[in-house]
Amino acid sequence: MKKLVIVSFILSTILSAAFAQAGKPDALKLYREGNYKDAIAICEEEITTNPSNMDSHAVLCWSLVANKQYNEAEQRATEARKINQYDIRLMEVLGEAKYYLGKNNEALAMFQRYIASSSESAARIGTAYYYMGEIYIRQAKYEHADISFTTAVRFEPAHSAHWWTRLGYSREMNGDWQNAIAAYDKALALNSSHYDAIRGKNNCKTHIQ
Repeated sequence: MKKLVIVSFILSTILSAAFAQAGKPDALKLYREGNYKDAIAICEEEITTNPSNMDSHAVLCWSLVANKQYNEAEQRATEARKINQYDIRLMEVLGEAKYYLGKNNEALAMFQRYIASSSESAARIGTAYYYMGEIYIRQAKYEHADISFTTAVRFEPAHSAHWWTRLGYSREMNGDWQNAIAAYDKALALNSSHYDAIRGKNNCKTHIQ
């Protein structure tokens, strides 16, 4: 009888913990729904309970970037990488934070490290190449930007008209009119009213008529 009581108590404890976990708010779900402040709060609580929870660190930093808290995102990602410097999610999001802070070379280095450490199936590989393209445009390295944006849309061809437009712009700035028009056409196929794609295409056409 005593053994049955002990077993019953253990099972009750396990089930209670499972139900509590099941009812706990999901930070990743909240992040994906755009509820960044609540996602941040949950991640902070999880990290307080378990400082080595890398999932919580990653979602926290994604949410901070999405909420435009770039300085804090940079700081928290840097701290989290002291726990695990090989977590590719932290490499990528640290690159994003540094990009928005205007730290172009540091951001570029983080994106390059992320790509070198990831497989082609990594979730944010296209995003990393997109940001690299934007950095190269900032640096007026339009051929490099072309390569980066071309790679970004290869990984995510239907991602957005904006990516294709930026590819068109990098080619336009490099005087590659025909290929710029081809990229702008891709953008317009996704969004026929995209102003920058329309403007860019019309400008390129004036150079080849």
